[in-house]
Amino acid sequence: MPGKLTNDIGTIVIDDHVLASIAGASAMECYGLVGMAAKSAAGGLVELLKREHSSKGVKVTTENDEITIELFVIVEFGTRISVVANNIIEKVKYNIEHLTGMNVKKVNINVQGVRVQK
Repeated sequence: MPGKLTNDIGTIVIDDHVLASIAGASAMECYGLVGMAAKSAAGGLVELLKREHSSKGVKVTTENDEITIELFVIVEFGTRISVVANNIIEKVKYNIEHLTGMNVKKVNINVQGVRVQK
């Protein structure tokens, strides 16, 4: 269900794909993140997504003008996963709220893998 903002003048509808694109781009800016991940249907294999397809590693749910975001990520080997996850959560929450004016209820990080970055 897309996000809705209502004011005196009218209603603004923001599609979940737009929110996913903002969340994916925001996450990619964070240190320690190799990229977004997409699970394939065959055997639960994890695929590293290219930057232009990073929104496929994001699941957005909108209920009662509150957004829940789930990110599927691959982190860099040698970084602290908790620190990277907290940075992603703060960055995504801030950017979504700042750009759309909607409230972010929750940001969930699902670490799908760890990779050595060269």
